[in-house]
Amino acid sequence: MDTIFLRKGEDRRLRVGHMWVFSNEIDVKRSPLTSFAPGQDVLVADSGGRILGTGYVNPASLIAVRMVSRKEGEALGPDLIRRRLTDALALRERMFDRPFYRLCHGEGDLLPGLIADRHGSHAVCQITTAGMDSRTDDLLSVLCDLLHPETVLLDNDIASRTLEGLDRHQKTPLGPVPEAISIEENGMRYTVPLASGQKTGWFYDQRLNRAAIAPFVTKGASVLDSVCSPGACAACAARRGAGSVGFMDASAQALAFARRNAEAAGAEAEELQGDALSLLASLRREGRTFDIVCLDPPAFIKRKKDAKQGLEAYARVNELGMDLVRPGGLLMTCSCSHHLEAEALRSIVTRAAGRRRRPARLLFQGFQGPDHPIHPAMPETAYLKAFLFQFPDC
Repeated sequence: MDTIFLRKGEDRRLRVGHMWVFSNEIDVKRSPLTSFAPGQDVLVADSGGRILGTGYVNPASLIAVRMVSRKEGEALGPDLIRRRLTDALALRERMFDRPFYRLCHGEGDLLPGLIADRHGSHAVCQITTAGMDSRTDDLLSVLCDLLHPETVLLDNDIASRTLEGLDRHQKTPLGPVPEAISIEENGMRYTVPLASGQKTGWFYDQRLNRAAIAPFVTKGASVLDSVCSPGACAACAARRGAGSVGFMDASAQALAFARRNAEAAGAEAEELQGDALSLLASLRREGRTFDIVCLDPPAFIKRKKDAKQGLEAYARVNELGMDLVRPGGLLMTCSCSHHLEAEALRSIVTRAAGRRRRPARLLFQGFQGPDHPIHPAMPETAYLKAFLFQFPDC
């Protein structure tokens, strides 16, 4: 393999396990990026020539190298993919007794560029980097050997591929893929869209956070699920006895599946389509209140430079959500932006409650589920945080 040399002092993150090399960390005089092909296997060395491990390169990307092994010369090929996916599968089978989970979570499972979800007999993959994209055939071969799925969907119509210089597409190498499937979570069943759904079809990362709400659901409770996707939060509450649920989303398809899941659980469903902030403000003007409000907005801070505007958006959505919680009720608030620290989100709610002179109790703090493992040397992989607050009537 050819070698990429780092500039002096730029090896510190890699030595503690980080898996990314940024283009400005590379000594381009000794290893000009233009001499490498996208997806090419490379050795990575510090400025003194000591080998730090093996990765693959993309000269067109800000993240120029993604590490795949600490061993010299161990490239991303069928053997390494098989070993890493076999290990990932064994871990999931220890966690779950049913085959519904995220099978591979990129760097968290030491396979950068690969997201793979297992929905029973259906598998959905997203390949986000040039290096992993060039190994698609190897990946599919290993995946089929391990899972023996009925269908495999490559849902590669995602923006991150554009940053890697890759085309966006959706393909079915094994199919045909059904329009909707049934998945299981926390002992319950839900119907979700597959090929036309959001991302890989279901957000398994919220599994434990949704389960945390269940003990607090009272019979006949009213629930508002904001940015609901297929309505997992409110439908879970409905299966625990909630009487009415309101679903809020910009997507008509998401609302249709949310209603379907809620009605299957025996709850009366209300659909609210549009921008979440506008709809929450409208409900507040109408004087509406709920026993449980779930807030799971998109990432308002996708880049560091978005921090100021994003913090304002998080503050606004949480203030509106809190105002819709009746005395004694619950607020589940979430953020999927890794640029927003958990303490910052907790502080937003705390300050809003103080301004309103509302007593608050923090009942639960959650993160992404264990099938979305966090790489301890990569804070970028710790993205999800959730808090469950109660506002006592006292």
